Amino acid sequence: MSLLPTYIEDDEELEQQEESQTPKEYEIDFKTGQLTGNIVEGLEAIKIWIWLVLQTPRYRYYVYTWDYGNEFEDLIGQGYTEEYIEAETQRMTEDCLSVNENIQGISDFSVSMESDVLTVSFVVNTIYGDIEIKDQQIAKPTAA
Repeated sequence: MSLLPTYIEDDEELEQQEESQTPKEYEIDFKTGQLTGNIVEGLEAIKIWIWLVLQTPRYRYYVYTWDYGNEFEDLIGQGYTEEYIEAETQRMTEDCLSVNENIQGISDFSVSMESDVLTVSFVVNTIYGDIEIKDQQIAKPTAA
């Protein structure tokens, strides 16, 4: 007979199972932004998660936690110096990607700003391998 209720032990088992699961996402055609109907796992799932988090402004949608998304639109069109934009963009990128436990870090970071479009490129180091993000554009949303 156990001293602890069985539901507590079951919760611990569930947490261990969740931690060891391979990430899964619905596949997205990056050119159109549309779902393909397939489910991908591992490195491809992380690639899709990264694309989504870079497309989603933080704090805007109630369906996401406050840890999900980015704050890049705070930099666009504000007249900051190139050095400040580069440093803040790298910090914000590391911040929004560090939420995923499968991501270990980023490297080879570069950023450029033209008009109201921020373009970033970097390599994401994951537990499944490296993912190269090239010329990801983030534009300031237009007022509706």
